[in-house]
Amino acid sequence: MIRDRTAARTAFLALAGWGNATCAVLADDASFRKYFRLSRADRSAVLMDAPPEHEDTAAFARLARHLTGLGYSAPEILAEDHVHGFLLLEDLGDETYTRRLAAGADESALYALAVDLLADLHRRPAVNVLPSALVPPYDDACLLAEARLLTDWYMPAVLDDAPDADAVADYEARWRAAFPLARAVPDTLVLRDFHVDNLLQVAGRTGLAACGLLDFQDAVAGPVTYDLVSLLEDARRDIDPALVAAMTARYRDAVPGLDPDAFAASWAVLAAQRHAKVIGIFTRLSRRDGKPRYLGHIPRVWRLMEAALAHPALSNVRAWIDCHIPPERRTAPP
Repeated sequence: MIRDRTAARTAFLALAGWGNATCAVLADDASFRKYFRLSRADRSAVLMDAPPEHEDTAAFARLARHLTGLGYSAPEILAEDHVHGFLLLEDLGDETYTRRLAAGADESALYALAVDLLADLHRRPAVNVLPSALVPPYDDACLLAEARLLTDWYMPAVLDDAPDADAVADYEARWRAAFPLARAVPDTLVLRDFHVDNLLQVAGRTGLAACGLLDFQDAVAGPVTYDLVSLLEDARRDIDPALVAAMTARYRDAVPGLDPDAFAASWAVLAAQRHAKVIGIFTRLSRRDGKPRYLGHIPRVWRLMEAALAHPALSNVRAWIDCHIPPERRTAPP
């Protein structure tokens, strides 16, 4: 394996026929991936540089092809080198939802398009969206490992010490008891990071194809509520509760047959679980990866988590958190 990533990137682009293209840094994110825009006379493309010891480009390519096969706007794979962790992707443009919203675009219309895409995906028979071996299950072990990020990273950063083994075991047991309620709705393909930073408004496309999809390589098979939570309880931006209610109703109208109580309980459990995970991840990004910019979102995520914990399905989890992380300690780590 080529050790120098710059040399490896140059070799990959030469083999892909893009060796003479202009290369400009496009973005990085909360992962180890970096993105570059390549430009030449006839077209542009995007290079994903994803170190293979940390990222799985094969999973991204597999999911991208599956999503485009379903008629959605994931990037076309133009060239790939999974050994060294490079993908050459179709350039879907710069108009992320985040940028469009900052520019004053119609918030309701953008969210409605994203909700309609999820509803369309969730109405399809599971066999069509979850073919054998496409993605792993979002099982209790995975959900619990994510919830543990709160105890493993956040609590040591804001409290005097990490919780002891007995307290952590109690925390895990309370989550395990709640997880069955999260699964009282149908399973689907869960894209997992379905929020405004990873959605694009694609120029020249109409209908659901106008909604571009990014960052789905960690997709799993799990409850239909998860991606709605990711979209409408966004860790990075405040959303008017009236808009959340309207978009939830829009989804429910488009996906009939969901039991209201089961849907609400599943939403609450997965919202609390996701917020616990995100608080831990944002702390880890600062402490381990030197990316403190995410810490400013933690107070918002705590507000969202407290709202989710108010659901009766989470009374035992709420009691643990109230005991071990009292409200006055729910702040961004120093």
